[in-house]
Amino acid sequence: MLTRRRSVFTLFVAIALALGVGSANGAAVGPDCPPHSEYCVITVETPGNPGQPGSSSGPTSGPGGVRVCYSTLLGTAVPCHSDSLGWWSQIDECYYRLVDPQPAGSEPAWENHFPDGAIYGSMCPGVRGTGGGWVWFPTPPDGFGAVTTTPAELAQRAVGTMQLAGPAIGIAPKPGSTGLVGIPVWLWTDVSPTTWGPTSASASIPGLTVTATAQAKRIVWDMGDGTKVTCTTPGTVYSKSLGGGPSPTCGHIYRESSAGKPGDAFALTATTTWEVTWTGGGTSGTLTVTRASSTTIRIGELQVLVT
Repeated sequence: MLTRRRSVFTLFVAIALALGVGSANGAAVGPDCPPHSEYCVITVETPGNPGQPGSSSGPTSGPGGVRVCYSTLLGTAVPCHSDSLGWWSQIDECYYRLVDPQPAGSEPAWENHFPDGAIYGSMCPGVRGTGGGWVWFPTPPDGFGAVTTTPAELAQRAVGTMQLAGPAIGIAPKPGSTGLVGIPVWLWTDVSPTTWGPTSASASIPGLTVTATAQAKRIVWDMGDGTKVTCTTPGTVYSKSLGGGPSPTCGHIYRESSAGKPGDAFALTATTTWEVTWTGGGTSGTLTVTRASSTTIRIGELQVLVT
């Protein structure tokens, strides 16, 4: 246990330095290692801040409605959660973590409440003498398990469940046949929620739900001959009844043969840009996502036989 106490004591020295608390602002007292505590406390006594009389110990709200935690004793913001310390309670200005496994029912910390409630390890930075130990609570303390994930992070999770895809490529001439130099090529994507949208999904954690909606905005067709065609619609599906003219919405005309290219074909790549809008946690935002698909197209030259 002594080794772990030294380790965590070193951690709190580092925290104190990182928070800008030093001998210039106050005097360090300690370490204090309370019974049943895996943590030792380094207490820093700081003079009052005349610029913040009567400062509230209540939590504040950061960007996106994210919980922000504050220590009035240290005079600075503190992490709302730590893997080693647990969750910050703004009411008590202490960290609490659930003791696992729970101590035996004979443990005095139960205060004769066993088996009701649970025992938590506490860590109260800046509190001299009572800075840590085992504490019984009938229900989880304030702030325990509070939101630390941002709405933007939840939006990313929602996008990950949408299965957004690149274009379901359609071309005329169809794959397996050969087009001709100077003859229009038609380009399109089959339309579905995952190839063009819109499609929506939500992601949640306790206390926060974010809903995101994705809509394709454009497809950039890299034709393999050095040309890129940008289309802001899915394109028009070709049928013989439409004749041999150019596509009214998305197409290309090759000016050279694909002979001599790998496989005697142009490598064609179509990249969809998706715009994702999301709302949740009292805020909103946008994300940009790209997805690509590929195929090949053969283009030959018309040979005229003169007799």
